[in-house]
Amino acid sequence: MASATIALLAVPLVLPLCLLMLASATANAQSRQIVAISHRGEHLHHPENTLLAFQAAIDAGADYFELDVQTTSDGKLVLSHDASVARRTNGQGTISKMTFDEVRALDAGVKSGPQFAGTKIPTFDEALDLARGKIGIYVDVKSASAQDLVTHIQDHGMVDHVVIYTGLSEGLAIQKLNPKLKVMPEAGTAENAKHLIERLHPEVMAFDARDFKPDIIRVVKDAKVQIYVDRLGPADNPASWQAAIDAGADGIQTDHPAELAKYLREKGYKKP
Repeated sequence: MASATIALLAVPLVLPLCLLMLASATANAQSRQIVAISHRGEHLHHPENTLLAFQAAIDAGADYFELDVQTTSDGKLVLSHDASVARRTNGQGTISKMTFDEVRALDAGVKSGPQFAGTKIPTFDEALDLARGKIGIYVDVKSASAQDLVTHIQDHGMVDHVVIYTGLSEGLAIQKLNPKLKVMPEAGTAENAKHLIERLHPEVMAFDARDFKPDIIRVVKDAKVQIYVDRLGPADNPASWQAAIDAGADGIQTDHPAELAKYLREKGYKKP
């Protein structure tokens, strides 16, 4: 009789304890935040690497927009994925051999549709101005010196709001100029990732479809380094986003920023 009484008394205690454990597990799952990175801005419906695409990324709820930095022949930092202007503008030529005025005279919108005619290739400064106080910037360094990058980022008060995708030598140069700036090298292989971690001590490392593999992920995670991974092309969908998160991704670069941001909010990985 005494044993039965004790068992009955224990029942009310077990249920609240289970509920508490469940609530705690839910809270822990939702406390993990995943970064949404808009590749070249929102470029499926706007000209890539333009202020229009960057504003659309902000409107979509992304945490970062990605841009590509090139340098003109007279030392101006402008935004273009390609070294040549041919694919995305009405002109021809290599940016490094063109003056800023020559680059600025081009139409960078008309190939995306007549409604975008007259859109200009923006400067890095203009993107920094647009982003400040609204969104972070994922800087893909195509052709720009460490000194120029650091100076422009500092002058715009964006040191704490950028990640810089670059190689080892330029990463070291950037860190020497300003140790607070977040450099983000590509993992590549497990051995390369170890080497980069030893040399750069990065807070975050970049991955794409080629190196997002368990052995490389393990090296980076063991070093307490965050992972930003590309999920582009056929992999840019909810099932692949979740698989990347489950594998250890802390940020996802996408061509569908609105859809990714919505998915992350719904799953508790992003604050409303």
